Amino acid sequence: MIALIQRVKQAKVEVAGHTIGEIGQGILVLLGVEKSDDILKTQKLSQKVMNYRIFSDQQGKMNLNVWQVEGELLIVSQFTLVADTQSGNRPSFSSAAPAELGEALYEYFIECCQTKGMACQTGEFGADMQVSLLNDGPVTFQLQV
Repeated sequence: MIALIQRVKQAKVEVAGHTIGEIGQGILVLLGVEKSDDILKTQKLSQKVMNYRIFSDQQGKMNLNVWQVEGELLIVSQFTLVADTQSGNRPSFSSAAPAELGEALYEYFIECCQTKGMACQTGEFGADMQVSLLNDGPVTFQLQV
């Protein structure tokens, strides 16, 4: 399971011209699910995202997590993160989870965050989405479990 996380001042996701999720300060989470992923990996990655210290403290050092800045999460499924790009000119998605597993673990990731009290907005699994953001920094990390 892969999460590409971006520290944002704001972000939103639209489907068919309608905003379905929008946050202010927080983290945009692009989530890719692989065939080998399971509930334990999902729990571990959700905890890592919520506790990852990517926000600046008073000295300008990245010492604070999303909780500490009272931020939000915008969680968007993105199967292209699990693409194999090592050879050729076309990505291979052979390691991507089947849609049923991908959606189940995406929904579970959201549930894990919400159960801990995190304010979350989401995209729509499998939809053609337009994501816009104001990346703060820019600060972007890839987390993988």
